Amino acid sequence: MVQKPIRLADRVLQVPPSPTLAVNAKAKALKAAGEDILNFSVGEPDFDTPEHIREAGKKAIDEGQTRYTAVPGIPELREAVAMRCKADHGWDYSPEQIQICCGGKHGLYNIFQALLNHGDEVLIPAPYWVSYPPMVQLADGVPVEVPLDEAANFDLNPTTLVAKASEKTRAIFLNSPSNPAGSVFSHEALKAVAAMALERGWLVVSDDIYETITYMDGKLPHILDVEPRLKEQTVVLNGVSKAFAMTGWRIGWCAGPAHLIKAMNKVQSQSTSNCSTPAQYAALAALIGPQDFPSEMKKAFLPRRDFFVRDLESIEGVSCVNPSGAFYVFPNFSAYYGKSFKGKVLNNSVDMADYFLEEAKVASVPGAAFGADAFVRFSFATSMAVIEEGMARIKKALAALEG
Repeated sequence: MVQKPIRLADRVLQVPPSPTLAVNAKAKALKAAGEDILNFSVGEPDFDTPEHIREAGKKAIDEGQTRYTAVPGIPELREAVAMRCKADHGWDYSPEQIQICCGGKHGLYNIFQALLNHGDEVLIPAPYWVSYPPMVQLADGVPVEVPLDEAANFDLNPTTLVAKASEKTRAIFLNSPSNPAGSVFSHEALKAVAAMALERGWLVVSDDIYETITYMDGKLPHILDVEPRLKEQTVVLNGVSKAFAMTGWRIGWCAGPAHLIKAMNKVQSQSTSNCSTPAQYAALAALIGPQDFPSEMKKAFLPRRDFFVRDLESIEGVSCVNPSGAFYVFPNFSAYYGKSFKGKVLNNSVDMADYFLEEAKVASVPGAAFGADAFVRFSFATSMAVIEEGMARIKKALAALEG
């Protein structure tokens, strides 16, 4: 008798695995096999978690803080998030309006599980972070891409937004500074989004995970500063991963309307329950302790960004928007599509990223994963020496293409 394979759910079959994690795993496997791989694929700071935060996590363990907590997080951490929202932005939230989740990704998952019904649409400006569309799909919703123009520094075009919206639209993503391009939405673009959201009753999902890593002069534009009336229609997502080099601690949070947070808590209660208890105490130390660490990282990131962009734009046919935040560059390599190496034609960003990995031993992430196939993403959260060597290899690889 031939056993039949277990049938999988349709929703899983339509969702791809995370391409960034897949590239990172492949790069690590090649490096473990002895290959000299330079890894620009991973989206995390190349800094250690600050000592006082690590000590707080250790202290929590030593003091027996290893049991279940309330599903939405320990009260002290939710109060600290509310404090930071008030101190940093002037936004008033009660602890009941805040959920502590297992990283920002988990918070987004909770939002859409609590919000969407079958066929509901979510507007996603593209290029976008790779997990946005799959999380909408897993909630039985429909992701709708809103293309952004490189020539406009990937700012949101209100006309395009109107064209992509429909009666089924329930929410819109805002990620500024963005992953993958490091771009920032202008005050004018956010004003247009706010007007449509108020008129049509959309939820605005503001992914602010990179807000502390910006290189622009003046204050970072934010939808809640542009239109404070949207507060009851906005969920602000943030966390300690990028600001405090705590990616592995898995602590994020959402701040939003109380009834939506309550529904999200219900979802979380049936999935992860609470986040890691010691990690919550470490995050508490991050939020109530010194806030100068992001500035220290920016001092290191800025010369890397400037070198990366300058060197990329020195290559004939390559363009690259100068990122206003985060720690990524997103160069356009489409001028090299159609060229070949040893008989193999490079037709798209997946081919290009594979070529860089196989021939230049440089790991990157294809733009197709971000909804922008003309581009390839590189992280500059690595040393200047690695960036310089990586650019030398990229230039050599591009020069070797024929056609």
